[in-house]
Amino acid sequence: MSAQFWFAPLVARVRTANPYVVDTALAALVLFAASLQWIFPDEGGDRLTWQGWLLGAATAVPLVWRHRAPFAMACAVSAATPAQALYHAPPPDLMYGGFVVLYTMAARGLPWQRRFMLVGWAIGVSLVMLHKESPEPFEYAFQLMSVACAYAFGVLARVQRAYTAELEDRARRLERERAADTARATAQERARIARDMHDILAHAVSLMVVQAEAGPVVVRSDPARAEAAFEAIAGAGRDAMAQLRRILGVLKEEQRNGTSPQPGIRALPALVRQVGASTGLRVELSTTGEPLPLPPDTDVAAYRVTQEALTNTVKHAYASSATVELGWTEEALTLTVTDNGCGPTTPGGGHGLIGIRERAAACGGDARAGRGPDGGFQVVVRLPAGDRRAAPG
Repeated sequence: MSAQFWFAPLVARVRTANPYVVDTALAALVLFAASLQWIFPDEGGDRLTWQGWLLGAATAVPLVWRHRAPFAMACAVSAATPAQALYHAPPPDLMYGGFVVLYTMAARGLPWQRRFMLVGWAIGVSLVMLHKESPEPFEYAFQLMSVACAYAFGVLARVQRAYTAELEDRARRLERERAADTARATAQERARIARDMHDILAHAVSLMVVQAEAGPVVVRSDPARAEAAFEAIAGAGRDAMAQLRRILGVLKEEQRNGTSPQPGIRALPALVRQVGASTGLRVELSTTGEPLPLPPDTDVAAYRVTQEALTNTVKHAYASSATVELGWTEEALTLTVTDNGCGPTTPGGGHGLIGIRERAAACGGDARAGRGPDGGFQVVVRLPAGDRRAAPG
């Protein structure tokens, strides 16, 4: 675990480093490995010459151009390595540069370059071993296995890089599709809010026009009735302005505090009966706590999110029963819809769940959806309740 902890950041840093710096360091490392026979001359009985060292250096220095000119680099190292082996002063301990060449070509080369290098090195190693004095059988196997292993590591790196690129591309596509789906769902929800805004204004203006026309007629004969008419005009205007501000705030993405008139909490029993009668789904409605008055837009949101949650249950959950629970507190209404089905298959939910979250946020509340405590699917929406003192007396 500790080795992986230290190794993973090192690999990530090497991958993001300047490739020319990495290639230069790699060439220096290979040159150092090829020079060990000169650093420790007493360790072996092979003859040492400066010409042999220069041939060894020729197997390392071209690695500096591993990224800039990979095939030319590979050809240069491929020519220097057998030359050093045949010159035999000294013969190379291992084909350090050759390993890098085979790995690089397998990882980054074109198909014909990869095949050319693999076949060329396999033949070259075999021919060099034939010119070696009294080679042991295991040396053939060791050298050929070294070629195969270096090439195999390069193939693995190429496959891993292609796989990672494909995953990243797929993740980007999914993110774009998810963003597009969310944008479409949001646009549809805002279009519904815009239609609701039209209904609010039409309803309020109609009331105001009727009361304004009736007020002057009775202002002298029935002052109390005229006063009530003008009070109704003011009330309708205040209510319309409050809801209009909330809806415009949602459309401008400055605040989220409004939806529309339409059916409210009191229509939920009829909705439950309708869903049960028309679909065969067994739906139960329960209430805990003391109901509080809700602002008109929040009242509608409670109805609409219940309607959408039950619609999702019917369309996607394959459920046989569902429960709708209204939990009242002094601050909020918690509306919970739970079914015994499997829930939506789309990650993050479809347009319905997005619409539920939009409506809840528009009223200053929040919504969440996921697995129920006993299985099935559950939608929980919390909506702020109104002031108890605002209840009609």
